[in-house]
Parts: sequence; C-alpha cells; structure tokens
Amino acid sequence: MKAPKRLQSLIEEGLIDSVVRQLMSGKEATVFVVRSGGQTLCAKIYKEATHRSFRQAVDYTENRKVKNSRQARAMAKGTRYGRQQQEAVWQRAEVDALYRLADAGVRVPKPHNFLDGVLLMELVADEMGEAAPRLNDVALTAEQAHEYHAMLLQQVVRMLCAGIIHGDLSEFNILLAADGPVIIDLPQAVDAAGNNHACRMLLRDVDNLRDYFGRYAPELLPTRYGPEIWDLYERGVLTPDTVLTGHFEPKAGTVDLVSIMREIDDARAEEAARLLRMQSI
Repeated sequence: MKAPKRLQSLIEEGLIDSVVRQLMSGKEATVFVVRSGGQTLCAKIYKEATHRSFRQAVDYTENRKVKNSRQARAMAKGTRYGRQQQEAVWQRAEVDALYRLADAGVRVPKPHNFLDGVLLMELVADEMGEAAPRLNDVALTAEQAHEYHAMLLQQVVRMLCAGIIHGDLSEFNILLAADGPVIIDLPQAVDAAGNNHACRMLLRDVDNLRDYFGRYAPELLPTRYGPEIWDLYERGVLTPDTVLTGHFEPKAGTVDLVSIMREIDDARAEEAARLLRMQSI
C-alpha cells in the first residue's frame, strides 16, 4: 500500500522498507504493519491527544521530567508550544517505558526506534504469525483465565519493581500472543515512586484484571492481589520472584486504603455521570 505521509521520514532514513497494511486506528494512534530489513514490525503513529481531559493528564503526568523551565511554563499555561511539548512528553513516556520494561523482562512489544512521532516496535504475533488479537476479543476457559491472570500479575509485579505502573491496564490493551499475554499501550505509564496517584492506579490495574478473568473463573473475584502487591512494595520487600497469595488483611488500627480509593473513584464516577446528565438537559 502507499506509505502514509507520517511514515515517509522513516522510509527515507532506511528504517522502513515498505508499508503492508493498516492494523488499527484509535483515538491515541494509528498503527501500521511494516517491513524492515526482512522483519515485520509495527509503526505506531501518534495522534494529537485532544480527547484527554486536563485532570487525566495531570494524574498521569505528575512528576514527569521536562527539558527546561520554559517548557514547563508553556505546558502549565497551555500555549500552543506548551501543548506540543506536553504531547511530546506523553509520547516519549511510552517509548521510555517500553525500553525500561523490556530490559526488566516484562512482556511488552520490543521497541526498535522512535522518530518524528512514530514508534517502531515488534509486531506481537499469534501462533499463525498474524497480528495477535486483543484479550477482550478471545473467549477463555477457566483454566486459561487462571493461567493468564497469574502471568499478568507477574508482569504487574515486574513493572512495579522497575518503578512503573501501567495506569490503564485492562483486557483492551493486552494482546494474546502465541506464548501468552503481552501488555501494550503505555503512554500513560506512571512513576511508582513519584506520583501521588500511583497506589490508586496500581490497585485499579489489578482490579481490572481480577474482574475480567473473574468472568471465566469466578473464584478469582474475592482475591486481593492489589493491596497485597502494594503493601509488599511499600515495605521494600517486593521482588520480581515474589510469590503472591491473593490474601490481604490490613493491620489493626490502620486505614483500609483500598476501600478509600474505591470510594474516591465511585464519587468521581458519580460526578462525571451527573455532569453528563446536565449537558444533555
């Protein structure tokens, strides 16, 4: 097929030989299957993120580093230059997270290059060598649900040990490769140590996994892996090889952080629904 304009610079640089087809298009990006030096890869072309709300951007980007004070001021003021820089920081976050997580042994697509707002990375394939489906498009047995849930919990732990929380993990951004699930879509990746929302996002990620796989294996629904993982992390004893139990009891006299976070999230959801109703009146 004819190469999109945004991929021309990668062709000119010799990073891409040809464009095979468009794989998907969403609010965040358009992804193409490309050929490069005998390999089949993915080229993710980022779109301008006008759909993200200010609150979401602040939650995710808290404590992200910028180049200089001018850039920081422009981003705070919301100028055109500031929005461009904010988008660049957002994109770079995924690139940096992929390299960091791949080095830590986390199951993510291997990044190859990043140029002019295009991320070149491994094509995650199924057993037929075709682009792997998203987890939400696959029906599972109870046995598979247990297996994939355990694999993904291990990846969440590895990520956290590498200082990163996905921040938006669900069945919609997990691909089912020939050898198991692979985590994708990381522009909102959170700094575990430097973001005040880190605990809430880790708990939400783990709860999303529990709720999804619990559809196929209901015995997973009562588990409490999220608070167990965070407690181990806060105490400095979490390692990539930590064996989890799924059980957690807060110490007497301590605050049940999970319940508080859920109440906050419920309140935010109710307020969002109220504002939506007001707009429709």
